[in-house]
Amino acid sequence: SKAVWPWLIAYGVTLAALNLLFYAALKTIPLGIAVALEFTGPLLVATLSSRRGSDFAWVALAVAGIVLLSPLVHSRQALDPTGVILALAAGGFWALYIVFAQKAGAELGGQTTAYGLAIAAVLALPFGVAEAGPALVAPSILAGALLVGLFSSALPFWLEMVALTRMSARLYGTLTCLEPALGALAGFLFLHEILTGLQCLGVAAVIAAAFGATMTNKPPVPSPE
Repeated sequence: SKAVWPWLIAYGVTLAALNLLFYAALKTIPLGIAVALEFTGPLLVATLSSRRGSDFAWVALAVAGIVLLSPLVHSRQALDPTGVILALAAGGFWALYIVFAQKAGAELGGQTTAYGLAIAAVLALPFGVAEAGPALVAPSILAGALLVGLFSSALPFWLEMVALTRMSARLYGTLTCLEPALGALAGFLFLHEILTGLQCLGVAAVIAAAFGATMTNKPPVPSPE
């Protein structure tokens, strides 16, 4: 319908912006730090949409866990200010993405991801051409890009859209905090990265916050027919 077009376009624009800004940030700051800074977006949504004291307690616990997981706690190297600003900006667009995805997804459901990614691809393509030029059509690059597009964009954003149509923005913003915890665990299991005591504590804090938010979340009261 005509009413959903503004939300859909805004959804596609935020998809393009958060990805472009995040990958630009990776040029100058480490991945773990970029992820931690980008998570200010979901946490902002979770905080702003909270109404009860217990909600803020879970969000605060999740923030503490992310801080403990962040290399900011352990790194002694100065961070590039531009990279930090880009990662924080990506987090801001992530917050907008959550809102716009719910608005557009209410009517379009899973189709929202297909339309939104198509819009984002059109907007991001000029940046890719300017950066890589003819290398974009190299077979080896295309094969890798297809896999990255499938597993880092198509499937994750589709699954998020399914989730966003079934839960509140606050609960989604808190549950998303599981991602850095799962990343740390994956690094330990598959890359043999040894977790410090503080990192283990961070993993436990984030998981506890996500579990607590799920258990205390109140479903919306159905409207009378």
